[in-house]
Amino acid sequence: MGRILALDYGRKRTGVAITDVLQIIANGLATVPSHKLPEFLQQYVAKEPVDLILIGLPKQMNNELSESMKYIKPFVQRLKKILPNIPVEYVDERFTSVLAHRTMLEAGLKKKDRQNKELVDEISATIILQSYLESRR
Repeated sequence: MGRILALDYGRKRTGVAITDVLQIIANGLATVPSHKLPEFLQQYVAKEPVDLILIGLPKQMNNELSESMKYIKPFVQRLKKILPNIPVEYVDERFTSVLAHRTMLEAGLKKKDRQNKELVDEISATIILQSYLESRR
C-alpha cells in the first residue's frame, strides 16, 4: 500500500502533506516553492510509493471555483503528464487556512510563528488530507 499525498497549491509556494503507509495518519511534509514542485514530487515518488495525489480545490462560499483555479488547473495537467500512473483528485479546501491558523493558536505557537506562511501552507495541506481520510471512514 502506498501513501496519499496532499497539496495546498499556491502561486508562490505549496504545502505538502503525506499519510503513513497504512493511510491512517496525515502529517505535514514540506512547503515547496511552486515552481520547484514538479521536481520535488518526482523525487519523492521515486523514493516512496504514492497511491493518490490530492489537490485542494479552492471554492468560494457560493460554491463557485475561486480565481486561483486558473493557476491550479495547468499545474494539475502538467502533474498528470509527469506522474501518469498516480491518480489525482480534488478536495474542497474551504476554511483550511482558517483552520490552520486556529490549530497554530491552539498549539500555543507565538505570533511570529503563526505569521509563517510556509507553516500555514503545510498545515493547510495536512488538514486537506485529514479531511479526505475522515471522509473515507
